[in-house]
Amino acid sequence: MNLLLALIDWKILRPEYIFGGQVLERTPAGLSILYLACLFLLLGFIAVFLLETLRRPRLTAEKAVPPTLAKRLTVNLANRSIFVWQMFFVLAALTVFGFHVYWTKFADEENDKFQALAYKDLRRRRTSAADLRGWILDRTGKLDSTLAYYKLTKDGAIERSYPLDREMAHLLGSERGTPGLERTLFSASDDLAPEAWDILFKYRQPEPVNKDVRLTIDRQLQQFVAKQLEGKKGAIVVLNPQTGDVLALYSNPSYSLDDVRTNDGYLRLETDRENQPLLSRAMRQFYPPGSTFKTLTMVSAFRAGKQDALFPDLPSTANPPCYTPFRGSRPICDAGGSCEICRMDVPLREAFKVSSNQYFAQLANYLGRERMAETARQFGIATVDEPKDALVQGFFPQVWNASSNRIANSLSPRQSTMVVGKDLTLYDFGLEGMGQGLASQMTPFQMALIAAGVGNLKGQLIKPKIEADLPPVAFSQVLSPQQAAIAREIMSTVTEEPGGTGGRVRALLAGTGIAAGGKTGTAEQDDVPVYDENGRRKFTIVKKDR
Repeated sequence: MNLLLALIDWKILRPEYIFGGQVLERTPAGLSILYLACLFLLLGFIAVFLLETLRRPRLTAEKAVPPTLAKRLTVNLANRSIFVWQMFFVLAALTVFGFHVYWTKFADEENDKFQALAYKDLRRRRTSAADLRGWILDRTGKLDSTLAYYKLTKDGAIERSYPLDREMAHLLGSERGTPGLERTLFSASDDLAPEAWDILFKYRQPEPVNKDVRLTIDRQLQQFVAKQLEGKKGAIVVLNPQTGDVLALYSNPSYSLDDVRTNDGYLRLETDRENQPLLSRAMRQFYPPGSTFKTLTMVSAFRAGKQDALFPDLPSTANPPCYTPFRGSRPICDAGGSCEICRMDVPLREAFKVSSNQYFAQLANYLGRERMAETARQFGIATVDEPKDALVQGFFPQVWNASSNRIANSLSPRQSTMVVGKDLTLYDFGLEGMGQGLASQMTPFQMALIAAGVGNLKGQLIKPKIEADLPPVAFSQVLSPQQAAIAREIMSTVTEEPGGTGGRVRALLAGTGIAAGGKTGTAEQDDVPVYDENGRRKFTIVKKDR
């Protein structure tokens, strides 16, 4: 018998060996429930005892004595018993609550064994998970390309660190103001700590092994685009049109994430109305798109089957000839009064290469407002009837491919708009077709989406995404694959052929074997208000000669 007992491995009866090691982490929950059960049992005994004392019938001996004496005897009898139970309950309560106070307030700092085993408490782990975020990696997933991580300071504290704190400020966001990826990527997976009963009997969800997040951002590219905007105000957006990956997105002026750790620093940035460093110009600042908008007008022509349209009857009310939408209208001419398409039979391909204003103004009116509006909606642009409606469209989070609404809302661009109401004159709508006038409610992010729709090999607009592990999702079918291929070839004339407005790109890429395509654009932007250091508006008086 002794030999048999010696051969048994008694370790299997230890809590950590039962049910795959899940009993040990549920022990605190079980003890909490046991404590509450015993507490309620004790309270029940006291309540029953008090009730029985009040309802106890008088003894025969008590009936024979005077009422005053009987009452005194009953009170004395009850007091002695109750006093004993009171002392027991007080001592038990002080012991139990003192035990809880020690383990919750002091053991974490003083008890080595508690520190070593604390991680096995499931509720403690889940509560800590809400405060400790994962690392944020760039698209490579390599640790040396980290965008946000924890480091140990000299005094032993754990501190969140951002290697590209200025370059990634608008994307990552801070604890103040509009939430960015830092506040939305991890809160989506954190939930409330389960109750003790759920842990003991219901909760079987394993703890996440890895909470790190990999973004689509290319760290080196993000640094590069930020350098291109040094000393300038503007934004750069780089998308992969095949997958929707946002490879780089930067707005300048930016700010350091260290500057918004304090409330004073945040208020200082918020009141800088001249530079507006907290504003993401890439997604939330409107600009006139200029000739880059002609890409949308070209797409609209393809969708209508009018890509071969010629305008041989171009009105000639100016020298060189310009497009006059109606009698008495001001003419729409090419930039600087040049004559980029003086011939009357210029095809779309040639007009796009030289960026002819009068051709695309006439093309927009030829296609009509309904056709142009339908194409705009394929790119996520809201179409409105009146100019005043263009200012109240809010944000457009639905364009994002994101794992949660919180992430999509944190990156939501302002809704770009196009006015297509019947009250617009042909002159006004012609200006929109060439990217001026009432087409001015465009964000850089929106213009990148228009280019991406043509750049996609299937002719689809793929929803942009910032989380690298999400599969691509199509927003719309902009063109057929065959039409998209022709449209891309037309865009390549801008940079690859002599006379194209982007010929400088070909020179820069000489010898690399890289072929490019695109659309240049120049637009007139109203002067941005200038403020002094006290926030007062500055005015400049400009004198012109005759």
